[in-house]
Amino acid sequence: MRLCVETNGFALLPITPTHCATLLTLPFHHRDPFDRLLLAQAKTEGMTLVSDDGQFGPYGVALLW
Repeated sequence: MRLCVETNGFALLPITPTHCATLLTLPFHHRDPFDRLLLAQAKTEGMTLVSDDGQFGPYGVALLW
């Protein structure tokens, strides 16, 4: 798995206490816990999420798709 990630230029992003703190501040527009964690990580790290999930829009996270 790690080789595939590195070969394609990706890096694993650990879940940090800062991500969890951001998660607690997110409104409940989206109810999926994993998606909410992705949103918290993207928001904390200033990253772009690759998704066409229409429920991500209200969170103010950059989206690509």
